[in-house]
Order: sequence, then structure tokens, then C-alpha cells
Amino acid sequence: MTSALENIKVIDLSRILAGPWASQMLADMGAEVIKVERPVKGDDTRFWGPPFIKNATAEQPPQAAYFHCVNRNKQSIAIDITQKQGQKVIKDLIAQADVLIENYKVGGLAKYGLDYQRVKEINPRLVYCSITGFGQSGPSAHKSGYDAMIQGEGGLMSLTGEPEGPPMKVGVALVDVMTGLYSCNAVLAALMARQHTNEGQHIDIALLDVQAATLANQGMNYLTTGKNPRRLGNGHPNIVPYQTFATQDGSIILAVGNDNQFIQFCQVAQCSDIAEDPLFATNAQRVINRDKLVPVLAGKLASYTSQWWIEQLERVSVPCGPVNTLEQVFNHPQIKHREMVKQIANKQGELIDTVASPINLSATPLQYNSASPDLGQHSHQVLSKTLNYSEDDINALFRNHIVS
Repeated sequence: MTSALENIKVIDLSRILAGPWASQMLADMGAEVIKVERPVKGDDTRFWGPPFIKNATAEQPPQAAYFHCVNRNKQSIAIDITQKQGQKVIKDLIAQADVLIENYKVGGLAKYGLDYQRVKEINPRLVYCSITGFGQSGPSAHKSGYDAMIQGEGGLMSLTGEPEGPPMKVGVALVDVMTGLYSCNAVLAALMARQHTNEGQHIDIALLDVQAATLANQGMNYLTTGKNPRRLGNGHPNIVPYQTFATQDGSIILAVGNDNQFIQFCQVAQCSDIAEDPLFATNAQRVINRDKLVPVLAGKLASYTSQWWIEQLERVSVPCGPVNTLEQVFNHPQIKHREMVKQIANKQGELIDTVASPINLSATPLQYNSASPDLGQHSHQVLSKTLNYSEDDINALFRNHIVS
């Protein structure tokens, strides 16, 4: 079956999470993604464990579970980018590529002749995506950027945590993930634009920009009022009640999205008088008076078990759900039905679990062809089949440690 991005070739010069997240999305959609790694060590995330899916050997670095979350469906070639011959190999790959993704510091690839202005001369149709912490221009452009520091500098940590507690980061590297999503969208848009311009372009994606953009309603709340939103723990700044509540045996999320749902909740909780009280009858009033309302609701919810509340509230279409561990998530009947865990084989034929993409295309379904590669697993294949190098040239590259 034809894939959505069949015949699209991507050169992935990115490491860690944001760039590889974007290139894995493209690979899942059927693009040929060639991951260029450093000889010997490869991507830093190969070492980011435990847990490790594979331990280090004399020939290979370890493979942390972290590395496997963003590198399936890719080919790996290990090239010494600091050597002229290594730069030539990459330029030869670029000459026939559609997309290049990189996350070097601003100007970091210029010393290798691999910055956009120069590779554009090699391949004017190339879509070149640069991912940095702070963007290609501005007073902070020279700085490195990492997810946790951007969550702090970009305001997300100020919104996250209990009201009286310290600022908290999100439990996954969410800025990196969102940056990967934005980068993939930008690449697809640039490929579509190329159809009528016949030219590629440079995409400038910054983690800080992504964090600012994804402040969403909280960003608009600030721009509207000029006031910094306060931390609300698991509460919602614009909807009440919309948070976790302790039950008799655990916790549930109660997500009341409108006034009718609040009426239905109060009927189940046997406190219809609260829904009729002018202080709580509308969402706007509930937001203003949350400090009075939430303790009353907390007392009600503590009276029964989580399962009792979920069963009763689902009957009247009030959104709610459990607070699950990952064990419960991956054993969830809906997650299983949706096949959100796939098994794909590595080089040795061992089946590796992977979390599937949430994208489902009816005519061109996503592919799960291969687990994350060994370092340099496809070096010879890329040189011989993709670049049509002779065996003598290939042997010289290996012998001189340009490619491994």
C-alpha cells in the first residue's frame, strides 16, 4: 500500500528529542529517514538510561529506552562530520534529499559548509528545518536551549504545581515534543509549498517560541488582564469544577464543561441546591467563587469510591475518569483496542515494544517497519545503494574512520 510520504527523503542531523520526534513522524508516514550520527557514541539518548533495551557491547553503544521512543523506522549512518570527506558524504546525501532537519547551535553547521545558504546551492528544492532553543535571531539566539529550562523561561513552570508549592515542570519533556510536532507540520507545509514554487525554504523553529505559543488560554488570560495566572494544582483557570478530587479509595478527574453538566453532577451528588445557588449557577460564578465551592464538592466526592462516581456520572454524561498509572494505561481496554502499542523487529529480529502514533490515515496508513537502529547499521547500505559509491570508495571511508 502506498504511504503518504513515499519518495520523500529526509536527512536527520538532529539529536535528543525535538528533532528526532519530527523525523520519526515523517518516517512513520513513509518518508525515508537517514539518521546521521557520530561514530562510536551516536545520539546522546542512546546512553540516557536505565532502563536500557540493549546494553553496550564492544562494537555498539547501549540503547536506552529513551532512544527508542523517537528513532523507529530510520536508517543510521555514522559519519565524522568534522572531516572534509565526511562533509562530502553528507552533501552527497543532501543533493538528493527533500528535507534536512538539524538542531545544532545557531551557525554551528556553517564551519562544516552545511548551513542553509550553502546547501541551498547544492539543492535549491531542499526544505531545511533548524531547531534551536531561542531561534536564529535575537539577543538570546546564541544560547543553548533544553526542555526543562525552556519550561521555566517560557512560563509553563510558573503555571504548574500546587498553589502554595514551588513551580514544577511537566513530567515529560513536553516542550521538545511540541517542538517536534510543530517542526513536522512546518516541514509538511513547506513540501506542499514547493509543489507550486519549485523551491525549498528555511524553517526556523525555536523551543521558546513553541512554549510561548502553547501557553494557549493561559497566555490569552495574561494578555487580557495583565495579571500573572496563579498555580492551581490540578485545577483549571477558566472552568470549575475541572480538577482531581480525592474519593473514598483514590482520585478521579472531574471535568465539568458546562452548566448543564454541573446540574447533572449535583443531582448525582445529592446537592441540587448548590447548582441553584447564584454563587455557583454559572461557570463564571463558579470560577470567581471556586474557593467556596471546591471544598464542599471535595467533601461530597470523598464519600464514595472512584468506581461508584465514574459509573454514576457516566450515566448522566458528566465527563470524569480515573487517575491511572502507566501500567493501567497500557492495560486500558481502549488503548488495547486502538493498538497503541506495536511490536517491531530490530536488526537481530527481536521484537521491541513501541508506543504507536495517534495518527490514523485510512488510505495511506502509517508504517511500523523497523525498531530504532544500531549505530551505523545502514552505513554500507546508504553509501552503496543510496549514493552508489564504489566498494573501493566505501572501504576507504571505513578504513579512514570517516564512516563507521
